Amino acid sequence: MGIETIRPSRRAFLAGTGLVIGMTLVGRQAGADLLQGVPQDAGGQQAALNAFVRVAPDGTVTVLSKHLEMGQGPYTGLTTIVAEELDADWSQMRAAAAPADDDVYKNLAFGLQGTGGSTSIANSYEQLRKAGATAKAMLVAAAAKDWGVAAGEISVEKGRIRHQGSGKEAGFGDFAEKAAQMEPPAEVQLKDPKDFVLIGQDRHKLDTDEKTNGKAIFTLDVLADDMLIAMVAHSAHFGATVKSFDDSQARSIPGVVDVKQVPQGVAVYAENTFAALKGRAALRIEWDLSKAETRSSEQIYDDYRAAMKGDSFEATNRGDVDQALTTEGITSMDTEIVFPFLAHAPMEPLDAVLMQRDDGSIDCYNGSQFPGQDKAAIADVCGVDASKVRINVQLAGGSFGRRAQFGSPYMREAAAVFKASGMKRPVKHMWTREDDIRGGFYRPIYVHSIRGAVDKDGNIAGWDHTIVGQSIMNKDELDDTTVEGTADMPYAISNLRVVAHQPKLGVPVLWWRSVGHTHTAFAVETFIDRLLEQGGKDPVEGRLALLQDSPRHVGVLQKVAEIADWGAPLADGRQRGVAVHKSFDTYVAEIAEVSLGEGGLPRVHKVWCAVDCGVAVNPNIIHAQMEGGIGYGLGAILFDSIDLGDGGAVRQSNFNDYRSLRINEMPEVEVAIIQSSEAPTGVGEPGVPPIGPAVANAWRRLTGRPVQQLPLTSGLVA
Repeated sequence: MGIETIRPSRRAFLAGTGLVIGMTLVGRQAGADLLQGVPQDAGGQQAALNAFVRVAPDGTVTVLSKHLEMGQGPYTGLTTIVAEELDADWSQMRAAAAPADDDVYKNLAFGLQGTGGSTSIANSYEQLRKAGATAKAMLVAAAAKDWGVAAGEISVEKGRIRHQGSGKEAGFGDFAEKAAQMEPPAEVQLKDPKDFVLIGQDRHKLDTDEKTNGKAIFTLDVLADDMLIAMVAHSAHFGATVKSFDDSQARSIPGVVDVKQVPQGVAVYAENTFAALKGRAALRIEWDLSKAETRSSEQIYDDYRAAMKGDSFEATNRGDVDQALTTEGITSMDTEIVFPFLAHAPMEPLDAVLMQRDDGSIDCYNGSQFPGQDKAAIADVCGVDASKVRINVQLAGGSFGRRAQFGSPYMREAAAVFKASGMKRPVKHMWTREDDIRGGFYRPIYVHSIRGAVDKDGNIAGWDHTIVGQSIMNKDELDDTTVEGTADMPYAISNLRVVAHQPKLGVPVLWWRSVGHTHTAFAVETFIDRLLEQGGKDPVEGRLALLQDSPRHVGVLQKVAEIADWGAPLADGRQRGVAVHKSFDTYVAEIAEVSLGEGGLPRVHKVWCAVDCGVAVNPNIIHAQMEGGIGYGLGAILFDSIDLGDGGAVRQSNFNDYRSLRINEMPEVEVAIIQSSEAPTGVGEPGVPPIGPAVANAWRRLTGRPVQQLPLTSGLVA
């Protein structure tokens, strides 16, 4: 089977024995040589050497990524791992999205195909090394058979297969088809890390150029002939349902084709985006609020404070906390820290294109973080067998957790809208920025109450920590994400108690970049800073003394203090703060230098960062992810809050009132990577948790005021 022409602008690509579906390429950013959003200049049919490695006749190697490329670099990282063991030349390497298959392409960290938890490199490192080494062995075996020589006499270097004795030489493409017919070896020998050529070197990201010059295709760019644009009107209150609606004015808008009620609201179908927006705005809907969440954020905070008096889940309890906090001669301290809802606010809001083929099968194009889940959702809602649904994974314009929804509620909405349309025409289902900001699935609200004590020698005598917040996993027992970073804090505190309360709330919540560490790192690192100050100890030296049982914490903390020249005199009007935190098995320490900016706002001038993520597959990406995490986390702790007003409606709407960090506000960032032979761990999220407390600690030294409610600028006037 060769290239199947569905129409001139839509193609399916055959990759060896497996079909890899391409994308719809019509319109503003059309391009004929793209596969799943990554440039593919390999000519001819690609031979499948295994589930991850495809080789074209011209020697181009395509690595199928089981992880979504949403800016964090798995296409480049995973391709680097394969290329290393394959002994390929980097210039011949390409990447593409793998098909939706929870068995073949499952994330080994959580058992189904998905991207999240900073696991892309961590769970794939050995798997992709073996895929590359296996492909190399098969190419060598094919060459050995063709040349009539022993496989052990053949060498591979920079994408060339050579036999020194005979002088024969070939490229990968010369033996790709024959290699694909070879029996894969049961075991392969992986390289000694000291022989790495590509791993550990700065590598230009494979998708950067296309994203820079505008050729990269995201779901928003995907168009289809005769395509409808669909938008759903949702209630301003979470949990509300449609009681009745009047669509007469909406249907009078030029370009509006139809209006249908769906479980999530009322869908407007139009010939173009403008008409869909106008038509949706013209709807008159009466909502049933009987099961809606109608409390304001302030009411929820008060209810959370009251919940602390009830039964709790015990996360850790060592020593005798009550005695430690009441012993004569101790100095006690307590604090409350309030964390608001946070939206993910990716640059590309949620969107999907669905179309039905003549055989009844359904194609879906979207930046899918859990493609197997999305596939199942479409099949269920549209009433087709899952085998007749194809997920064509596109590049995604960010996510930060937003697209990682178990059960695929967004895709269920898109599928419901498609089904309600009659499925005769392709439908692009779109959320606007306002839909996304007001659409829920937020980082939950949390309220922390902490009490600690310092003894007469300045040592921390005890720590009692209570956390109230929704279970992201909707558990009836303790949700580990509620307490991660507190119950397992690395500090040598003999008397430590951490408990959690997990009230049910009508607001849908979701993991947000670094999940529980978004609030626990802030609470722990700001409170320990205050206790160390109370005990007369330096913030760095005091932490180091409490971290002797965790050498990797010590390593990043010492390194960041070194590169920041901690203790050196500061310019007038500036202060520094430090924080160290482990998340997703990666250790990060950060120091922030802060001054009082215009309008009384904090101005962060520079951030120093040290990271230990095991083997550094691509230092360039690690630097970028630390910088990006610092910028993302800084914007959130300075400015961001989703607030429910009276009646429970969301007050924020777009970047004007839920703002991101602006380019002139981005501090200079210096990153040091700890050299390590440990297994690689994730870097997409761990740069986020330390930045908030580092800035807050500097701000407290600068102003004398501890930060007890986020965003940090609460109560300040810009």
